[in-house]
Amino acid sequence: MAAQSTLQPTDPLILIYSYYATRLKHRLRSTSRQTRRAATIVLLLSIISTTYGGYKWWSRQTREKAVGRTLVRKNSGLRGKDGSRIIYVPYRSSTTKVTIYPTKATTFDAHRRLFLNPPRAARLGDSQSTPIPPPSTKAGLNLAFLHQFLSLLSIMIPRWRSKETGLILSHGMFLVLRTYLSLVVARLDGAIVRDLVGGNGKSFVWGLVQWCGIGSLASYTNAAIKFLQSKISIAFRTRLTRYIHDLYLNDQLNYYKVLNLDGAIGQGIDQFICQDVTLFCGAAASLYSSLGKPLVDIFVFNYQLYRSLGPLALTGLLGNYFLTATILRRLSPPFGKLTALEAKKEGQFRSLHARLITNAEEVAFYGGSEVEHLYLNKSYKDLRSWIDGICSLKVRYNMLEDFVLKYSWSAFGYIITSLPVFLPAWGGIAGAEEFRTERLKSEGQERGRMKEFITNKRLMLSLADAGGRMMYSIKDLSELAGYTSRVYTLISTLHRVHANAYYAPRGTSMELYSLSDVQGTIYRGFDGFRLEDVPIVAPALYPFGGDELIESLSFLVHSGEHLLISGSNGVGKSAVARIAAGLWPAYRGLISQPRHVGTDGIMFLPQRPYLSVGTLRDQVIYPHTELDMRECGKRESHLQSVLDEARLGYLPDREGGWDTKKEWKDVLSGGEKQRMAIARLFYHEPRYAFMDEGTSAVSSDVEGLLYETAKDKGITLITISTRASLKKYHTFHLTLGLGTEGADWEFQKIGTDEEKSSVEKELQELRGRLGKVEDWKKRRHEIDQELQQVFIEAGEINPSPSEGEASS
Repeated sequence: MAAQSTLQPTDPLILIYSYYATRLKHRLRSTSRQTRRAATIVLLLSIISTTYGGYKWWSRQTREKAVGRTLVRKNSGLRGKDGSRIIYVPYRSSTTKVTIYPTKATTFDAHRRLFLNPPRAARLGDSQSTPIPPPSTKAGLNLAFLHQFLSLLSIMIPRWRSKETGLILSHGMFLVLRTYLSLVVARLDGAIVRDLVGGNGKSFVWGLVQWCGIGSLASYTNAAIKFLQSKISIAFRTRLTRYIHDLYLNDQLNYYKVLNLDGAIGQGIDQFICQDVTLFCGAAASLYSSLGKPLVDIFVFNYQLYRSLGPLALTGLLGNYFLTATILRRLSPPFGKLTALEAKKEGQFRSLHARLITNAEEVAFYGGSEVEHLYLNKSYKDLRSWIDGICSLKVRYNMLEDFVLKYSWSAFGYIITSLPVFLPAWGGIAGAEEFRTERLKSEGQERGRMKEFITNKRLMLSLADAGGRMMYSIKDLSELAGYTSRVYTLISTLHRVHANAYYAPRGTSMELYSLSDVQGTIYRGFDGFRLEDVPIVAPALYPFGGDELIESLSFLVHSGEHLLISGSNGVGKSAVARIAAGLWPAYRGLISQPRHVGTDGIMFLPQRPYLSVGTLRDQVIYPHTELDMRECGKRESHLQSVLDEARLGYLPDREGGWDTKKEWKDVLSGGEKQRMAIARLFYHEPRYAFMDEGTSAVSSDVEGLLYETAKDKGITLITISTRASLKKYHTFHLTLGLGTEGADWEFQKIGTDEEKSSVEKELQELRGRLGKVEDWKKRRHEIDQELQQVFIEAGEINPSPSEGEASS
């Protein structure tokens, strides 16, 4: 007699289905005719309401797509009542709506303790030291990794009722379903082999039909698991990217400070946001599958094998797991640290290419292609040698891993499955069946053995696959630790910049004019612009101190009192604008300025005009969007008048209209770029405007018209320029770089006797110097005569250096 299977012949799911199907049929037969009529009427009403609702939905979608196409063409969007933004992005032949919710300030405050005040147990910092990001923390499988990953997980899954939670639960449901299908396949595999050996054709064909049906369901399950894993990765990346963007791009100018003041992550922040976040989210999404599914498989398959093969087999399996994990853990290279360093070297190589793209014109003028080629090759060689080293480590580790997980586990599996045959006393239920039938040397017993062996072998293969994936996940976890460290460092640095949490490092004193030594005050709400005892300091990267350019600067500008700031190169003219704009810190003193930046406030025009990505309309209204322009009640006719005032009225016709999208930095000339910046000034009409060499590429006649137009609009100008011709458009003159060391300054009203006397004094000094030119020429001639007696070679007098230069 064939040995009975250790699994129940009837599927539990089929029993549940049959039970509820029978109850439903019985309930339907016992209902009255009136109830059936009422149910039919309800069904018809539901069909009609569903059809009407579908029509309304289709009409709403059609209108929304039409609005979306219009907004995509204008590079605009909509604003929700809760502060959210609705944008439309092109998708195939239509558009799709994306709603972006801003991160609340309270969320940043709640997360700040996770990134700036980590627990001491995580070994990310010391409770007695200052809360700084831990960029130097070793990446690996330790408590630091656990704290970092859980901190990032609180951003990726902000609440249990979020979309990400639903995706993870759906993913888990399909993982459990795949485990159940593996059990069904193992049992069916044994039954098919039994029927094949026994020559039972009808059962064999029915088994093949079941096999194909289960295979179709298993294929769909595997595809759904991969699809949901990619959706989870995208959802995680969306959460992290929006969180980082809200922390990176805000009114506190963190995007400037993190690159030019903090320096913790260098210039490769684009790699952190674009590449490292993507790799981290992909690894985090696969972690759930690579750990959760094998864990479920191990418990389920171990239970089935325990029933089939007995406690000895289970003990051997558990011991094999522990031994394998110990060997691989001890012999595994530090993949987390290696991955983090590889990403850093990738960022350095990428930054060299980005720098070459940004400065291609300057490099071409200098003819520096060979030098840049040398830099790129050197960086790539360093990256390649590092990757080669990682690959050689992976080869040795993969050899060990494959041998342990595939061949040694397979041999151990054969030993386990042989227990019911050779040691029936230790073989569990199958061993008991073997005991009872050991004297029946019949063909049915051999077929039963065959079925049990195939079933157990299938379970062992599935179990080995689950255990192998668990062991492989050690390497995946190490790589995830590297990505986690990179992303955690990025967000920690952004939180430090956002909170201005700079303190002197433990065991050191605070450096003068470092970021931990900022004691100045900025007052917003003043009708004018004022500096009181503010030192002009060029800051250095944290934690070093900056270089003082001017010890203390004070001046006051009221509405209608235009100020011209001049001086030689390197005396701190642009530094005044950077401190006024908040780019550089005010280490001491008081800065008073209007409350707002832009309309009815203060506006800054940098030396290099910035042209954004978008339409011609976006260039004029920047930093407004088309939505902001509409809310301000302005139309294209107003923009045309602004361009006319900036002497750019021909641009809409020349470029093809307001909705034209081009690479504007390559389309407009240098003078047109500066006049476009002036057009933005006329569009926003601020009360005060800082212009740093804003008309250096504009002709003098057009420059005068632009200044007069700005003054007519009531804009108080604070101009940084070396052109003396601009004095006639200003009321006061601030001269920097005076004195023997260039650290003195002078603030005067233009047109006063004092200002005229200072100008006259400067002219007299120049005349005195010009009067000494002849004396300097005579002295030079005398020096040349003396030098002629010195430069003698081979008995001949060579010409002096000055004569040689003149002859050449």
